[in-house]
Amino acid sequence: MGTGRTEYDIAIIGAGILGLAIGMRLTEKFPSKKIIVIEKESGVAYHQTGHNSGVIHAGIYYSPGSQKANFCSEGSRLLRKFADDNGIKYEMCGKVIVASNEDQVPILNDFYKRGTDNGALGLEIIDKNRLNELEPHVTGVKAIWSPNTGIIDFKEVTNKYCLIMKENGGDIVFDSKVEKIDKSDGKHYIQTSSGEIVCKTLINCAGLYSDKIALMDGEDIGVKIVPFRGEYWSLKPESQYLVNGLIYPLPDPRMVFLGVHFTKRINGTVEAGPNAVLGFSREAYNKLDFSIKDTMDVFTFQGFWKMALKYWKIGLYEQYRSLNKKSFVRSLQNLVPEVTEDDLDNPDSGVRAQAIDRKGNLLQDFSIAQTKDAIHILNAPSPGASSSLAISNYVVNLIN
Repeated sequence: MGTGRTEYDIAIIGAGILGLAIGMRLTEKFPSKKIIVIEKESGVAYHQTGHNSGVIHAGIYYSPGSQKANFCSEGSRLLRKFADDNGIKYEMCGKVIVASNEDQVPILNDFYKRGTDNGALGLEIIDKNRLNELEPHVTGVKAIWSPNTGIIDFKEVTNKYCLIMKENGGDIVFDSKVEKIDKSDGKHYIQTSSGEIVCKTLINCAGLYSDKIALMDGEDIGVKIVPFRGEYWSLKPESQYLVNGLIYPLPDPRMVFLGVHFTKRINGTVEAGPNAVLGFSREAYNKLDFSIKDTMDVFTFQGFWKMALKYWKIGLYEQYRSLNKKSFVRSLQNLVPEVTEDDLDNPDSGVRAQAIDRKGNLLQDFSIAQTKDAIHILNAPSPGASSSLAISNYVVNLIN
């Protein structure tokens, strides 16, 4: 698409896994409609999708009745079928969630019940001996074993969604940053860096910028996207024997983050992490990345300071662990005592778009806001990728 004006029935902003899952589903359901995905980067899955650890979640942690609970187990089933149908490699390597001491066992039992209520299949509470059969190097008193948790390359999945959408007649335009949105005559006039796109229905899947796009579209959605950088290391090849599958601690029920864990990747490597530290830019992939505009955007939002008052101790600890590799390793040793600093290599990071409301609450659930002529996906962190086909079905059913 060159400069000038192009008209569409539906425009989707953001070419991550959700934007393209929705684009694919829309082209299947509405073959006669003109549909476009608008992306500011030069390719798909540049941000949260491309930095995802690749876990197909089973749906254990989420509050029963929440959208995360409703979408995750169904979404992972749909995702596995999609992968089977399209020759995408995945592995159901399974996951253990470990209680390190007897005090944690009641919480472990609660998560087991929650996961079972959510439809996560095959969950078992296992003792120390069974845990060490599955993961010989893990220390814990009990664990939840989830055989229906797996690993996949979400970038590969996203590329396939994109290919199918284009085969169905959908368009995608890259290097097109949204700069302004005007509304009149029941249409959205989207000014991008590569020209104007006009549409009747707008779907906002902009991830780290979803709150900004909603505001451009005239919606005061009451939340702010705050970027949290998740930093992780990889186990050196000679240390990968320490981990067979996915090894998670028991999460803090108050928090949206799952704690430092070990993740086997579909390419055979093993990640250790991530922590969760405040990013001073919406794309703060490095410790020194800083944007005055993005930082002021967060610091002038009253909900951020209310959140900071609630969680300042946890925040300080995460910052300390970010700067102190020994502290990071100690967290890993709670699960696998044999791990040392020498086992870790290739530090990397991703950025999670976390919505915070005006009261300082970290939004625990997905947040999908529908207006008369738009749908804004304002909070879709993990398990958003696992749930992408279930979320896309839900969104597509909102459109006539």
